[in-house]
Amino acid sequence: MMVKWFIIPVMLFAVTGCIEAGEKRIIPAAEQTRDYIDLLKGKRVGIMANQTSVIGNVHLVDSLLSLGIEIEKIFSLEHGFTGIIDRGSAVSSHVDSRSGIQVISLYGNRKKPAPEDLKDIDLIIFDIQDVGVRCYSYISSLQRLMEACAENDLPLLILDRPNPNGFYVDGPVLDTAYRSFVGLQPIPVVHGMTVGEYALMLNGEGLLSGAVKCDLIIIKCAGYSHNSHYTLPVRPSPNLPNQAAVLLYPSLCLFEGTPVSIGRGTDFPFQVIGHPDLPESDFSFTPHPVEGASNPVLKGVECHGYDLRDFFAGGIVPADHMDLDWLIRVYNEFPDKDNFFTAYFNNMAGNNILQEQIKAGISEEVIRLSWQDDLNRFRKIREKYLLYE
Repeated sequence: MMVKWFIIPVMLFAVTGCIEAGEKRIIPAAEQTRDYIDLLKGKRVGIMANQTSVIGNVHLVDSLLSLGIEIEKIFSLEHGFTGIIDRGSAVSSHVDSRSGIQVISLYGNRKKPAPEDLKDIDLIIFDIQDVGVRCYSYISSLQRLMEACAENDLPLLILDRPNPNGFYVDGPVLDTAYRSFVGLQPIPVVHGMTVGEYALMLNGEGLLSGAVKCDLIIIKCAGYSHNSHYTLPVRPSPNLPNQAAVLLYPSLCLFEGTPVSIGRGTDFPFQVIGHPDLPESDFSFTPHPVEGASNPVLKGVECHGYDLRDFFAGGIVPADHMDLDWLIRVYNEFPDKDNFFTAYFNNMAGNNILQEQIKAGISEEVIRLSWQDDLNRFRKIREKYLLYE
């Protein structure tokens, strides 16, 4: 098979009406139906989708069905098709009650479609809102889907969506000795790419398993650039409920490899930091079971710590780097330092160096300097695959 990829240009009709208060409105690819509908007519279609796969208030599956497109199967990833299942919990296959379409889980015992899942499909669509952070598993699911498409001679149509953290690149680049589903490739914590750009890089750099190449068709967003500060219209997962959480996620995700709570089981996940053994302060919270966090860290225990909910208040432009100060500060305040870092921390960080630097009392500035050579090498690779300014 001849490997190819196409970028479908944004048609003029898609730009019409995009000017609001003198600025272009950002339009995800899924909304530009006329740019891809002819690719689907007469095809048996599979789709990897979740609660973010929407055109305004209409789900992409409903939109395509209303246009007579034959959707054979839906593939779901972490958090499930409806996006409410706990982090890391296995997702079950089932039949979607609304559409009657089979939903095949790719987050559980297996994370890649089997050949029998694909035998009655002519083309697969990927339409998922990512947040641009290496440990966010959606790009790992994208990779496994690309590999399955390549191995079974199926084209993959990516409906690109803006990256809300796409305006910077930062963090340690993954050491491949620490590969896991929260980090499959040697990229930094914040990679600064849309899923379309990331897919091009996986293909172009031979990063798919066996160096296979996926037949890609990419529909671009309209009005988006890597200077954009895009606010997500739908929560991308249960514990990123608002824009503050999405922007704080790159800096707080490393706490997942510690005993500290970052607010799972509260109304403000990824917007607070706390533990019962941290110094008492005016701020405290108590995690409890909620949808999407049925058994949160420190469930039922009062935690003291830091309230970051107003960190971006007043329209302050988000920082263009990860903030390590919170991690270093909490480590220094934590009384049981021997048990602060769990085994999972190195998977999240992508190396075994960061925790040793923090234990040694190295400053944030010096730690950040230690990343720069790897980051510069990654930026040169990334630049080859950017679709947006």
